[in-house]
Amino acid sequence: MVLNRFPLWKNLLVVAVIVTGLIFALPNIYGDAPAVQVSAEIGQPLDETALQRVTGILDAREISHTPAYLEEGRVTVRFPTVEEQLRSVDLLREQLGETFVVALTLAPRTPAFLRNLGLQPMSLGLDLRGGVHFMYEVDMEAAISQALDRYETDFRTMLREAGVRYKTVQRDGDAVRVVLASEADREAAAEIIFETNPELDITRREAGGDYLLVYRMTEEQIQQRQDFAIEQNTVTLRNRVNELGVAEPVVQRQGADRIVVQLPGVQDPAQAERVLGATATLEFRLVDEANNAFEAAERGRAPIGSSLYRDRFGQPVLLQREVIATGDQLTDASAGFDEGQPAVFVNLDARGARRMGEATRANLNKRMAVVFIEQKRELVERDGETREVTRTEERVISVATIRGVFSNRFMITGLDPLEARDLALLLRAGSLAAPIFKVEERTIGPSLGQQNIERGLQAVVIGFLAVVVFMVLYYRVFGLVANLALLANLVLVIALLSMLQASLTLPGIAGIVLTVGMAVDANVLIFERIREELRNGNSPQAAIHAGYEKAFSSIADANITTLIAAVVLFTFGTGPIRGFAVTLSLGIITSMFTAIVGTRAVINALYGGRRIQSLPI
Repeated sequence: MVLNRFPLWKNLLVVAVIVTGLIFALPNIYGDAPAVQVSAEIGQPLDETALQRVTGILDAREISHTPAYLEEGRVTVRFPTVEEQLRSVDLLREQLGETFVVALTLAPRTPAFLRNLGLQPMSLGLDLRGGVHFMYEVDMEAAISQALDRYETDFRTMLREAGVRYKTVQRDGDAVRVVLASEADREAAAEIIFETNPELDITRREAGGDYLLVYRMTEEQIQQRQDFAIEQNTVTLRNRVNELGVAEPVVQRQGADRIVVQLPGVQDPAQAERVLGATATLEFRLVDEANNAFEAAERGRAPIGSSLYRDRFGQPVLLQREVIATGDQLTDASAGFDEGQPAVFVNLDARGARRMGEATRANLNKRMAVVFIEQKRELVERDGETREVTRTEERVISVATIRGVFSNRFMITGLDPLEARDLALLLRAGSLAAPIFKVEERTIGPSLGQQNIERGLQAVVIGFLAVVVFMVLYYRVFGLVANLALLANLVLVIALLSMLQASLTLPGIAGIVLTVGMAVDANVLIFERIREELRNGNSPQAAIHAGYEKAFSSIADANITTLIAAVVLFTFGTGPIRGFAVTLSLGIITSMFTAIVGTRAVINALYGGRRIQSLPI
């Protein structure tokens, strides 16, 4: 007689997996509540002081709310009604000022003890939450064209300063052509250009008595420039999204030349487009050390030759009018460390490098500032009409001391790691590296998102109940066991989505519905194999053992092939297709465990280790 009994460790494993799944899935039963999320505009994490300030403002106006809490450096406050939420957001924006970003959101009602364990409900995609979806296409040809135009300008400047006589320097299609009168001039020009641009592909030619240098970007350079254009535009758009006060926005690259922007909760696409379409640039200026910035601020005007600005904290800063370098000359910026200290490394082109070298050589141990200048479009009421006007916003984002002479590459220190990262992002996000064009726009209302949730949940419940009824009628007690496994499978899928914080979308719900049907396939194969063994005269214990053993290979083959298809969908698909692939993949993995290991543990507990004459299957 074959005894169907699991060792203790296998039973404990099944119990541990199910209990863990229940714990991670638990936050999803509490639902969401209207909430407000407060964060610092400069990216600094908030502390208990900010939390008490937010709570004090709300309590002073007797706005009812649940206890506020800190999460990932942001203050979150939930409200019982939408009306209280809207009252509070206007009040907080008025009281906290522009140094804080106050965003409307939906916050989970997860109890504090679960939040303290780091547990969160699964994230919902835009089609379930409601909001605005934009897709932008980056003009890659313009990115390369801008780089070639910059090379053309730089070559002229370098040759003129070096005293090398040339006839023309001009753009010629995908190349920059330098025409010189003699071979000696050509070699001198080639040497000068090579010093700052060693990576360019160079061709020497003679035509009509002229000596030519033809420069082209290599394939690697072109790819790097295109990648830089995508990355810088992504950072630019992400920073601009913060102006909207949107909680949990999504700004990410999609494919080779597109950027997706998703703004949950935003119902005004026109407002979003105005903010995303703003233009920005940077200026590097020396600090006016001879005059007092606070006295100038009190007088309301700056001394002759200087300009008055404000820094990120609202403090006045006096800067010299002369601009050393601008954002147009910035080629790259990255955060890193120098001798263990946080720093931002900045690269300038040849023209900016020359001016920076001259300025730093003459102003050692003096201070230099970075000014962030942004052009914003906004609607104003004038003469009873609504008009769109452009407003220029200027602020100092960094002031640092010049410690040495530098030109095309230098670093800014005196920052903490978070400030260094944010400054690098701001420097890179100063302006779009290439034009972008809107190719897709969708607006999903909150009512439609809720309707999608309700219909998706209804589809899951109907599919689940239909399978439950069929399994009970057709396989009796064994069908009940399969239904328990099916319920456990749903719990584990939700738990994994919560753990991974993978966004659940409408196609994702379709993947869960499909998983419900596929999850019992394995049990159907096992149970039919057990019936076949019983018809062949085997004992119930032997039939159970053979059913699970012989059906395993078929189950594994079917699920592995489906999993491969899901991985291909995730790898090459976009948006909704990837959401479907994620839930399908997770469902396949969990169904393998619940259908094979989970049901076997229950069947062994019910019938293993004892003599039985028949099976209710």
